[in-house]
Amino acid sequence: MALGCAASAQTDATVFIKGQGQAVKVVGVTGTSLMVKTEFGEQGLPLAQIQEVRMAPPPEFGQGLAAYGAKDYAKAQSLFKTVADKYRGMPATWAQQASGNLVEIDLALNDAAKADADYAAFVKAYPAGGTTQADVLAARIAVSKKNFDVAKQKLGAITEAALKEKTVAPANALAFSQAFVVSGQVKEAEGNLAGALEDYLRTVTLFFHDRAAVTVAQERADALRSQHPEITIP
Repeated sequence: MALGCAASAQTDATVFIKGQGQAVKVVGVTGTSLMVKTEFGEQGLPLAQIQEVRMAPPPEFGQGLAAYGAKDYAKAQSLFKTVADKYRGMPATWAQQASGNLVEIDLALNDAAKADADYAAFVKAYPAGGTTQADVLAARIAVSKKNFDVAKQKLGAITEAALKEKTVAPANALAFSQAFVVSGQVKEAEGNLAGALEDYLRTVTLFFHDRAAVTVAQERADALRSQHPEITIP
């Protein structure tokens, strides 16, 4: 699908289809289409055909991260919902993260039903590119329900792959950060405190791409060291 954009038109994103990038003004996601403005007016581009959208996140995304880091979950939820409602399904890292963070916030607020609903929306919006992230979220939900065997099944291949990669691909960076936090939670619940500490520190030192995950991992690592100073990492 050819896109056109006049040199004088206001643009805020580059959309890649079949390797070709075109500058556009993104309006938002409607159904299965990314609505954009070009010199020809507003048009919808099928999300299934779009490989990537390079676009700076809206201010609500950064504000949501700050609120999430400060554990102001109600504010973070509102901000991430604003982003997700407008951009969910768009293949941009921050858009995917906003939708995924809604699940995490639901769990932090002990709203299991909402977490399941937001997880379903995430999977529907990112059926291919979000597979790894979806598995991490599924593991997180399983941990909240104390289904640790299910969580381990979801995480095993992900954490193994992460430790084998010398350079983390952007598509997996956030998922790897979160995966080791959830893996640490599983090991901590099972009494493997050294393994839990090691996983938390992997997020802090190796897979630090998700700031929210790093904050949680550091808090858990500090708590374990304080409560169990005898713990050593193999």
